[in-house]
Amino acid sequence: MTTIQVSQKTKERLRSFGTKGDTYEDVINHIYSIAVKTQLREFLMSSDDTITLEEARRRHKQRWSKSK
Repeated sequence: MTTIQVSQKTKERLRSFGTKGDTYEDVINHIYSIAVKTQLREFLMSSDDTITLEEARRRHKQRWSKSK
């Protein structure tokens, strides 16, 4: 086990986030799980490096159209 120092305000915030019987470790692990899921969702739903469906169709047609 280890000890971390947090302000009284942070301690109260952590306490308010948990439910009856939760330890601070329970609360921190729950917050961590939420953060991981949120980061994954943001990564998967990011529009960075994406193209529109119309652009994808144009590129597909350009690449795969038969040469005459």
